[in-house]
Amino acid sequence: MEKIAIIDVGSNSARLVIVDILENGFFQVEDQLKETLRLAQDMEEDGFIQPARIAQTVKTLKMFSRLCDANKIERVYAYATEAVRKAKNQRGFLDEIESCTGIKLKVLEYEEEAKLVYQGVINSLDIPRGLIVDIGGGSTQFIYYNRKNLLQFTTLPLGAVVITDMFKNSGATPLERSQAMEKYVLQELEKLPWLNEIAPDTKLIGVGGSFRNIGKISRMLKKYPLSMAHNYQIPAQEFDSIFNNIRTLELSSTMKIKGLSSVRADIFPAALSVVSAIMKKCKFDEIVISGCGLREGAMFKYAVPSTNEKPINDVVGHSIYSLLNFFNANIEHAEHVYELSMQLYKQLKVLHKLPRQYVKVLRVAALLHDTGTRIKYYEHQFHSAYIILNSNLYGISHKDLVMSAFVASLHRKGEINMAELMKYKDMLSAEDVDAIMKIGVIVRIAESLDRSMSGCVTTILCDVLGDSVIMKVEGDGDYSLEIKDALTAVSEFKRAYKKNLQIL
Repeated sequence: MEKIAIIDVGSNSARLVIVDILENGFFQVEDQLKETLRLAQDMEEDGFIQPARIAQTVKTLKMFSRLCDANKIERVYAYATEAVRKAKNQRGFLDEIESCTGIKLKVLEYEEEAKLVYQGVINSLDIPRGLIVDIGGGSTQFIYYNRKNLLQFTTLPLGAVVITDMFKNSGATPLERSQAMEKYVLQELEKLPWLNEIAPDTKLIGVGGSFRNIGKISRMLKKYPLSMAHNYQIPAQEFDSIFNNIRTLELSSTMKIKGLSSVRADIFPAALSVVSAIMKKCKFDEIVISGCGLREGAMFKYAVPSTNEKPINDVVGHSIYSLLNFFNANIEHAEHVYELSMQLYKQLKVLHKLPRQYVKVLRVAALLHDTGTRIKYYEHQFHSAYIILNSNLYGISHKDLVMSAFVASLHRKGEINMAELMKYKDMLSAEDVDAIMKIGVIVRIAESLDRSMSGCVTTILCDVLGDSVIMKVEGDGDYSLEIKDALTAVSEFKRAYKKNLQIL
């Protein structure tokens, strides 16, 4: 297994991510480190990165280099973006970084940066059409795509650090300053006439620390039961409420906001003004937070080279198989359980009457049902549920992820933990809970029908006769163990489907 490091030196902060490159185009993040640099601060005066900022960058990258050495990193990919890109002392800055740290920074051109951000988003979110907005310290990127085709990309000097510097000495109140910033951003957006032509069903996808902080504040306000940033959605009305409350605050009060990083508090109102202007300009009804951007784009670029030509077609599938490979799972068994689960799902459709949307839940639960054995075999169904719930799988909604975890928890025991379920009562409807029970028993029976992990049961046929379901299994060899194990789910089947079960 190879390890690589990705370093992103942005206008506001620098990040190091250490990545395990697995076989067959999969990867997992092993470690990360972040330091605030503020390279873009005070650059508007003369266009030079200030000496104190350079010294801080050298200190940070030396620290990153030590961590890379300790992890025996084989390759380091280091990028610099807007602040370094436009700095008049760029050459001197890059030479000093390399001579002091040994790290050679590649200054990304606008198109290179846009493509990496796009790769990070398109391979981790299952959204057909989107406007990606990446708010950095020195600039904001706009990337518009449709059906996985990149159509437009532009960078404007609307970074949170830059805008904060522009309006910091205005003598205005926080509200007046916020209003002036928003007005300025709206004027700048007129430079992008193609924004007027984006399709009405386009989603606003937010990338970067400011968007992640907006999501964190939202989750804390509503006591959201998950801590995941990726694919978290914020309605426009909720964003407006957050914005209107924060835009009137002095810095001392802003720094006390729960969910907001203290080192970002001074530039946060500027970032909110950018978001507000974009939402008004394009009339978006919600924000989708992406936890993936430039760094993840670089991960896909080097770990999954095919994405340089064509995005991943099956986002959730690739994410599932990343976990299966990371946990060294029995993939053949997992795939067979999923195949048998789908047979049961189709055979029992006349009874469960569940819409197609729940198939994704079944797929995740069936394929990942045994990952918990890597923690401990005993009670592994609960370990599997924990892994799924905390996996941050790409291409799946938070609700479906929660449902998948509960389904997986039922594949060895048929009783759902109601106290645990109540934590997610605001996310799950009565129909969702009913689906969990019905899909849970399907996965349990399917797993039993491959109890020897030999694939001996190949076909399942179900007949509904009055109060009973006659389940006939076909296959190769002796599958008496499989039938015996599946019969232990009879009582759970009756509870979920209100029918007696016979397995022949």
